[in-house]
Amino acid sequence: MILKRTIGPKGQVVIPKDLRRHLGVEPGSEVLFEVRDKEVVMRPSRTPLAAVEEFVSIVTPKLKHRVQWEQIVEEEAAEEIAIR
Repeated sequence: MILKRTIGPKGQVVIPKDLRRHLGVEPGSEVLFEVRDKEVVMRPSRTPLAAVEEFVSIVTPKLKHRVQWEQIVEEEAAEEIAIR
């Protein structure tokens, strides 16, 4: 999808409705801007929980099943409490 927009006098650009819908952003959503050489990439910001979910959902050939991160966190917390 390639869309052309004009930068306004305050340096602002309106994100077209179709693009907002495609990215799942709405008024009040946070977005990230990444500069790559002479390009700028805009993407929706992810919550820390979403970032962790995405990371632990990767299954490699050595990893036979999805990591149950919530269980790991609960076990670590229980161990920490037992130590105290």
